[in-house]
Amino acid sequence: MKRRQILKALALSTVLALPGVPSAVAQESVKVGLIVPLTGPFATTGRQVEAGAKLYMATHGDEAGGKTIELIVRDDAATAEQTRRIAQELVTRERVNVIAGFGHTPLAMASAPIATQGKVPMIVMAAGTSVITEKSPFIVRSSFTLPQVTVPLAEWAAKNNLKKVVTLVADYAPGLDAEKAFTETFTKAGGEIVESIRVPLANPDFAPFLQRVRDAKPDAVFSFVPSGVGSALMKQFDDRGLADAGIRLIATGDVTDDDLLNGMGKAALGTITTHHYSADHDSPENKDFVKAFEAANNGMRPNFMGVGGYDGMHLIYEALKKTGGDTSGQAMVDAMKGLQWTSVRGPVSIDPETRDIVQTVYFREVKEKDGQLWNVEFDKVEAVKDPVKAATN
Repeated sequence: MKRRQILKALALSTVLALPGVPSAVAQESVKVGLIVPLTGPFATTGRQVEAGAKLYMATHGDEAGGKTIELIVRDDAATAEQTRRIAQELVTRERVNVIAGFGHTPLAMASAPIATQGKVPMIVMAAGTSVITEKSPFIVRSSFTLPQVTVPLAEWAAKNNLKKVVTLVADYAPGLDAEKAFTETFTKAGGEIVESIRVPLANPDFAPFLQRVRDAKPDAVFSFVPSGVGSALMKQFDDRGLADAGIRLIATGDVTDDDLLNGMGKAALGTITTHHYSADHDSPENKDFVKAFEAANNGMRPNFMGVGGYDGMHLIYEALKKTGGDTSGQAMVDAMKGLQWTSVRGPVSIDPETRDIVQTVYFREVKEKDGQLWNVEFDKVEAVKDPVKAATN
């Protein structure tokens, strides 16, 4: 009897040592594969998402639902093919329980089939194209959508005597989402789109496009460019003298990114944006978050990408608590549907129908306070759903 028990134990240990077979110890941990751009032109996005995710773990511990959380970070350099390959390796080789991150739409789109095939929850912490959550039933978003933050701005523009507007957006899916949302809402309210300009995503030179804006003589230019690119747009807007020509800049909050805002200088003052987060947001939760984030990251100011990473980890932790540690993909996604909490950005929830985040959208103006530039909130619209899906559901 004793010999049979020893042989059985040896056989079991041999099986557990085989590649791809999780050990009993491994089963007690939950692996989260974080895929973000940490090199290349969009490295600031990845740096913020990673910092937000790590700060959540540092402040809430590394356990949830009786399991230990393990974060595995991979750099995709904002290349869709690399993102897809990394996601595949994380799911099949590393046996991660969740994939997360996704700094831009093409990166999220490339990974969606892998989430579906592997039945692995996929937390989109950054990318903002409306259609993303429809690409897999395992996708849940903790960031925002471009239409969600654009429609309120178009309504504001129409109410504030801006009659003629040029749209200038990055030429990829989120930009097209923003262009469409602004155009439809603004024209429905009686405004006129003088011209629609699309700028290449890679290495954009805004100067010739801004000259076209100046020549069109609108009341304002509405712009969306991805996080990290706003500084170049702001500089060339100033260099081309558009403000001196009486043309206002209105934009989504990606343009006046909190992380880079101080480097934009006086040219950014007065810019009106709408977004779901500002580092200047006045709440005790956010004040604690900003203080801890800066302390953990050598003074780096958090932006909306950092919040997407922070709240994305909250989703994972809360799902594990609700499932009692059950890491099966469908159980975790079901647990995330309908979740509500007070985020550092304000009250949020996950729409159980679309798996998109529902949140407050804030109107902000760039102002100087104590020698620094901030996106200062002056109005808000509460409980905003993604308007694209809201119109079809």
